[in-house]
Amino acid sequence: MSATGLDVFDRTIHTTNLWLKEIAEDIGPDRRRAYHALSAVLRALRDRLTLEEAAQLAAQLPLLVRGIYYDQWRPVEQPKRVRHLDDFLALIAQGEGEIKPIDPEDAARAVFRCSTATSPAARSSWSRPSCQPRSAASGLAPRPSNRSPGTSSAPG
Repeated sequence: MSATGLDVFDRTIHTTNLWLKEIAEDIGPDRRRAYHALSAVLRALRDRLTLEEAAQLAAQLPLLVRGIYYDQWRPVEQPKRVRHLDDFLALIAQGEGEIKPIDPEDAARAVFRCSTATSPAARSSWSRPSCQPRSAASGLAPRPSNRSPGTSSAPG
């Protein structure tokens, strides 16, 4: 028997619960934290994509997760020019809200890992250069240091 009376809703609730469970396995057992990590990472990613890329990625997400992805979206402000990993992680941190702190990089890894493991469509989307927050091909790189070439960063 269907929990909601509609198979499409039952499937998306089931898939979303699987995603939250997998994220929680990586960042801790609190499902609320897992939800906030999922929403913060998806929004940070969405906000740095063009409108067309954002819509293509959304079309491949489970229905309920797609709602999380589009929540608070302001397409006239897209895409944000995020060129450095630190800036991308700062977007995630801003989106985490009023929860116990989660390391933004841990949140990103957990979300990318769970979504690519459970959704072949998401796996193909994340593999696109514009979606890879750790890839130099995506234009996101670690922020350059202010050190002069040949100098050591070790305390002296």
